[in-house]
Amino acid sequence: MAETSTVISHLDDLLQMSKVPDYPGAHNGLQLANDGVICRVAAAVDACLPVIQQAVDQEVDLLLVHHGMFWSGVQPIRDAYYQKLKLAMEHNLAIYSAHIPLDIHESLGNNAQLIQTIGVENSQSFFPWKGVLLGQRAEVDWSRDECVQRVQKAIGGSRVHCSAGGPSRVRQIAVITGGAGSEVAAVAAQGIDTFITGEGPHHTYALAEELGVNLLYAGHYATETFGVKALATHMSEKFDVPWDFIDHPSGL
Repeated sequence: MAETSTVISHLDDLLQMSKVPDYPGAHNGLQLANDGVICRVAAAVDACLPVIQQAVDQEVDLLLVHHGMFWSGVQPIRDAYYQKLKLAMEHNLAIYSAHIPLDIHESLGNNAQLIQTIGVENSQSFFPWKGVLLGQRAEVDWSRDECVQRVQKAIGGSRVHCSAGGPSRVRQIAVITGGAGSEVAAVAAQGIDTFITGEGPHHTYALAEELGVNLLYAGHYATETFGVKALATHMSEKFDVPWDFIDHPSGL
């Protein structure tokens, strides 16, 4: 058992919540409070109604998510939005969201965790955005097919879609999880020959071919399961509370 205020203060400091920029709808940090005690934690990618229902069913006290409840901005509290708030509050479920701060964390972040899982021991932060570095890059010596296989294994065997516009021998790779496919031109300009991300707009497939870059789409959801799992593991070890992962994939 741990006090909610102690846990939240630790997470805010760990992820540098007050320093890392984000999109307006992120509202990082504690989005919904509880009565002040945490005995069980769950991690999930999205704070959607089915996930909140499962957290309640598992008698979770704190739900850690990557995508919080307020992406759509200010809206009337009704329908599904009302239902999930009511459900969480009636069952004393606190909800904590960490978006860009969790993406970029040097050890627990989605990018660091994914690039490590595909077998890279030494990577560097890169790709400036609003004063922070969004992704990770590294030098490797793999075939393109091996790179695809490594990524596919890392995300649990799901299909990795590849625009094979780059060299068959991979030397310079980069990872920005989630929906960063639209940044392929800017990534290519930094000397990257193989870019691993979650998803991108339709035109990025052909653009990668024209730029001479291998662009691997591994799934927005699949590439962003790493950070919340790592954060929950860290919290479980530090505060001695059990945790579970609530898997609710979008397939995208």
